[in-house]
Amino acid sequence: MMIYLPIAEVSVNAFLLLGLGGIVGVLSGMFGVGGGFLMTPLLFFIGIPPAVAVATEANQIVASSFSGVLAHFKRKTVDLKMGTVLLIGGLIGAAFGVVLFNYLKALGQVDLLVRLCYVVFLGVVGGLMFIESLNAIRRAKGASSAPKRRRQRGWISKLPFKLRFQTSGLYISVIPPIIVGILVGILAAIMGVGGGFIMVPAMIYILGMPTKVVVGTSLFQIIFVTAFTTMLHATTNYTVDMVLAVLLLVGGVIGAQIGTRIGVKMKAEQLRILLAIMVLVVCGKLALDLLLQPGELYSIGAAGGH
Repeated sequence: MMIYLPIAEVSVNAFLLLGLGGIVGVLSGMFGVGGGFLMTPLLFFIGIPPAVAVATEANQIVASSFSGVLAHFKRKTVDLKMGTVLLIGGLIGAAFGVVLFNYLKALGQVDLLVRLCYVVFLGVVGGLMFIESLNAIRRAKGASSAPKRRRQRGWISKLPFKLRFQTSGLYISVIPPIIVGILVGILAAIMGVGGGFIMVPAMIYILGMPTKVVVGTSLFQIIFVTAFTTMLHATTNYTVDMVLAVLLLVGGVIGAQIGTRIGVKMKAEQLRILLAIMVLVVCGKLALDLLLQPGELYSIGAAGGH
């Protein structure tokens, strides 16, 4: 059943979109990731313009993050004070990212920027995840647990503008959380991702937050930053396609329920290495498309000249 997407200006099979939403939902349930960093490139592959894919995926992340943060509020695992500091940085980063996005769109370079960002980002993240997963499997086979490393926060403790974050049990400068928030905000605007897979490690290893409050606090910030990003894209670029967003969301909700059940039956190391392989495959496909495009354009131009 073909359906016309008014903003994307393409006709796509509705069941294909539901299926893509379902696949990413399964991944979300299995691996505990938002799935935006995989969904957006998949939308490129089926012909959705990158500008529309980025803005619409940001819209979908708002809904999925909201349901997650409600559960964390019930468990009292959200540090609202830290979340607010991260949010301030996130809003600044998102505003800057949308301005950059608009500027490059006016130059006709936004598609190239988004694709290049994904190739670099997925390559680095996928490679690091793959290496870490292999090491975890080796440690498991060796039945020897690696000694826990102490968190090093020496340089952060020397920075000014300190605040006490009671829920996290921290007394640190607000500068590092704001910088982390800015970086995640820029990612949300340019790549259409929530940025949780950058923010969560940063909150644990750089800020030294306890793991139990990290996910909920990250989701709290992501909701507002992605909502703000979606609003900016919708009002300045008119690139949010609600028909596309609804179909992806329905598929994602169903898929997440299935993924959660599958994830319970698999080992953490196996899940991580599968996700790493998937990320690297998507990265490879995007890189291949980028490399082939100039050659194709040149051959078309040469044919036109003759």
